[in-house]
Amino acid sequence: MADRLMTVNAYTTLDLVDGEAKGHGFTEEAFATLNVTSPRKNPDHVSLQLELDPTELDTLAPHADSVRLSPEQARKLAADLEKHAENVEQA
Repeated sequence: MADRLMTVNAYTTLDLVDGEAKGHGFTEEAFATLNVTSPRKNPDHVSLQLELDPTELDTLAPHADSVRLSPEQARKLAADLEKHAENVEQA
């Protein structure tokens, strides 16, 4: 994958998931990398990063999106993911 903005390696949380970007007048689908990290030294947040494979994009410029979460926010996100995973499994 050319022009990676995120490092993809054996420790990447999820790679090659189905990704989608929506904007005004366009929707693009591409494989994506989703990663969760925290700083190795003096960790003070959790980072959630998403990058769509830039080789599959026509409209959107190559980029990676990232959010910084407090430990409390990360736990809330994890709980919501668990809840929705259960809903999908039970359907």
